[in-house]
Amino acid sequence: MKFKRLLTFALAATLSFSALTGCGTTNPDSTSAADTTKTDSSKTNITLGYLPITHALAVFETKELLDKKSDSDIEVTLQKFSSWTDLMDALNSGKIDGASVLVELAMGAVSNGIDLKAAALGHKDGNVVIVSDDISDVRDLKGKTFAIPSNQSSHNILLNDMLALGDLSIDDINVVQLAPSEMPSSLASGSIDGYCVAEPFGAQAVVQGYGHVLYDSTDLWQDSICCALVFNGGFLDKNKEAADEFLSTYKEAGSLLDEGIAKEVAEKYLGQDEKTLDVSLEWIHYDDLNISLDDYEQLSEKVKEYGINDNPPSYNDFIYQ
Repeated sequence: MKFKRLLTFALAATLSFSALTGCGTTNPDSTSAADTTKTDSSKTNITLGYLPITHALAVFETKELLDKKSDSDIEVTLQKFSSWTDLMDALNSGKIDGASVLVELAMGAVSNGIDLKAAALGHKDGNVVIVSDDISDVRDLKGKTFAIPSNQSSHNILLNDMLALGDLSIDDINVVQLAPSEMPSSLASGSIDGYCVAEPFGAQAVVQGYGHVLYDSTDLWQDSICCALVFNGGFLDKNKEAADEFLSTYKEAGSLLDEGIAKEVAEKYLGQDEKTLDVSLEWIHYDDLNISLDDYEQLSEKVKEYGINDNPPSYNDFIYQ
């Protein structure tokens, strides 16, 4: 499969949301997680990377819960990134302690010798296939241009699964990689004909009338794994007790994220409009964020089948237990 970067679109400059694409940090002076492991209050600081997507809401809610606990030994610093590449560079090098990240990217890093551990799911479901209004069937995508955020992603898997329903293969379409925030405006401009990406960027196109949902992830792959909470192995070796406390609170956060609380957290951290969030949160949920052996093995088979990772790490080697 050949991938290529699209040129910058004039329309994208006017329609994309700069608040969601800028790379910032809640702690601008922090350049290395290792340098800030212990704070002045003797609490363990955990620096976590994220992209501004609904798939990271459990991380945001965990911070909210820990900030309210007077007896917690943890402080959480959130660091926002504008691309998965930048986030993974920081995670792999130990500049951040962990991240909400595409699980396939973390699997690829482990396959290349990086010490990372996936501790929990980021969410369940929450991915949709958005297409232009002239596309009504998967077979209409033949010869068209379709965007995904990364070759190493569940969005790539969902694309392949969808094409198989129409007796098509990846060679029948033109696949490009785009940053999530660029996709709605690219669809509006006609530069692409469809995309699959993390929320709220599918809902954004639907609400603004750029396209419609052809499939959601539950139609294509039940119990699909997408983003995961991943820690740098070096951090875990030195801070297991803090990591376990964070993970326990993280799973509590997931159980609390019904649509009402999820919307409150999303409004605070994502800055999207209310209607977009209402649509987006219909497609995603956060209950039971454990990574099961059966689901992980299914994921491993899919990444091998579609040439995403020929040698994915085993469950025991990759999943934090």
